[in-house]
Amino acid sequence: MTEKQTVEIQLNDIAIPKRQKDAHKGLHGSVAIIGGADGMVGAALLAARSALLLGAGRAYACLLAKDAPSVDILHPEIMMRSMQDLDHLESLDCAVIGPGLGSSNTAKDGLRSWLKKEIPLVLDADALNLIAAYPSLAKLLSERSAPSVITPHAGEAARLLNITTDQIQENREKSALQLAQHFDCTAVLKGAGTLISNNEQLFLNTTGNAALASGGTGDVLAGMIASFIGQGLNALEACKTAVYLHGAAADNLVAQAIGPIGLTASEVAIEARYLIN
Repeated sequence: MTEKQTVEIQLNDIAIPKRQKDAHKGLHGSVAIIGGADGMVGAALLAARSALLLGAGRAYACLLAKDAPSVDILHPEIMMRSMQDLDHLESLDCAVIGPGLGSSNTAKDGLRSWLKKEIPLVLDADALNLIAAYPSLAKLLSERSAPSVITPHAGEAARLLNITTDQIQENREKSALQLAQHFDCTAVLKGAGTLISNNEQLFLNTTGNAALASGGTGDVLAGMIASFIGQGLNALEACKTAVYLHGAAADNLVAQAIGPIGLTASEVAIEARYLIN
């Protein structure tokens, strides 16, 4: 693997989707979130809410839990759909698979089906663990022609590359490049100094702080990336923009003494909306 220069992401590097005066919701992307198995509905809802808050024209949620709600009371704008219903949508610009997905046969079969679709995918959390566990799913990911984004933390990255977490952390730049190369995707290696690679370039994010080390912030990031892809940014632009804003939102909140202790993922999504505007 040839050595690549790591470039720090600056404010002027991010791409803010533009809004026309005569715009309608169909111009701003339709995004679906698949996940939310028993006990983990919140993960999928956080991703769907974040997609909505960061500008997606339509946000759908496919929740796998047996007792899944039929409406998100906090954000009733999110449309609930079954896996079969999503298959029949006329237009879908990006899908997130993984937040709270679980490891059931339904989860595995659903992931396999979506990996075969010609639609941009953001793969997070349990989707990454399933890909690490089943070589057939890893093969489907590496053979996709549509854009793919993976968003592992160090532990998930280690499972994907079949090495230890310590090895990931010892050379995070090399690990990010290996992930992008191995799965032919855009890789977002999360952590202190999140790295983004599409195997051609390597970017380092310098926003963010320890307040982001709490449950749900990764789900928020996945929803943000999908939202920006749905609004027309390419995978690399969407990742750089989402990661920068996600960290900057946490920085802004900590500067207001909203954190680092007790900062919630929901607050990060709302602050990110404020910043992008």
